[in-house]
Amino acid sequence: MKKSTKSKNKVKGFQVLENECVWMKAGIVNYHICDMVYNCLECKFDKGMTAVMKKKGKNSDKKTWTDFLKEKYDGASTPCRHVITGRIQAPKLCTHNYECYNCAFDQMLDDIELSESGKLPEYCSASGYNVAKEYYYHKGHTWVRIEHGGRARVGFDDFIMRLFGKARFTQDLLNIGNRMKKGKATWSIAQDDNEASVLAPVSGTVLSVNQRVKENPEILHKDPYRDGWIFIVEPDSLKKGFNDLYYGGKSIDWIEKENNKLLQMLGPEYANLAATGGEPVRDFYGNNPDIGWKKLAKTFLKTKK
Repeated sequence: MKKSTKSKNKVKGFQVLENECVWMKAGIVNYHICDMVYNCLECKFDKGMTAVMKKKGKNSDKKTWTDFLKEKYDGASTPCRHVITGRIQAPKLCTHNYECYNCAFDQMLDDIELSESGKLPEYCSASGYNVAKEYYYHKGHTWVRIEHGGRARVGFDDFIMRLFGKARFTQDLLNIGNRMKKGKATWSIAQDDNEASVLAPVSGTVLSVNQRVKENPEILHKDPYRDGWIFIVEPDSLKKGFNDLYYGGKSIDWIEKENNKLLQMLGPEYANLAATGGEPVRDFYGNNPDIGWKKLAKTFLKTKK
């Protein structure tokens, strides 16, 4: 269990311990330190406390730490969740009744953390394609990055962006609050008059959609692992939901195999091209339209259309 560290942050005049469990901050338990990075969704202690509250008959409903925070602080002096947890040191009030998925400030913090991080993402190369370390990869060429609080950021990998070099993503059926189901066609990418479905890499609820990449598709291709993210999702399960995704060395091996498949589509004379170390083209489909959009989508996106 992580040791608690004191921050300079104060809520209503009291110094806050940065790693205090939200149940402790809500005044329900005297002492408990969070060792889950505030990922209450996967926390056994949180599930246990919720069950205890139900058993005690608190309003005859399951009550969570958010319910107690709403009761603890009145509307005029409700501190932001990130002030309470010590994530930010400046005073800030919550204006969304602790419904963080509707909060632009909450999303902004994630964007700042990702863009200002000097360590993330670090890249390695697989057959000339960038592969971000510490990201999970789905067989349909989307990536997942676990973030603060157990949420997941989703985007396209460098391989698929080079394959469809002018593709844009179409939101269609996916909006904030909607559910995505792992392995099911959830949104689409389009290039010229062609369109292909994309499989969801995880199951969960959509918390945010990157409007910038909708308006400026070139961001997808220039920076697919950072500014080119697509969705932020509250995953149903971090442990079970990531078991069959590629990670670490397995993701490198997988991309290299995918590249070999691609070269084989060009013909026997290209079979050994992977060993030359040359950089992949930026728009494979645009340069090789005869191979066919549907064939590429079925082979690499794992969808029929």
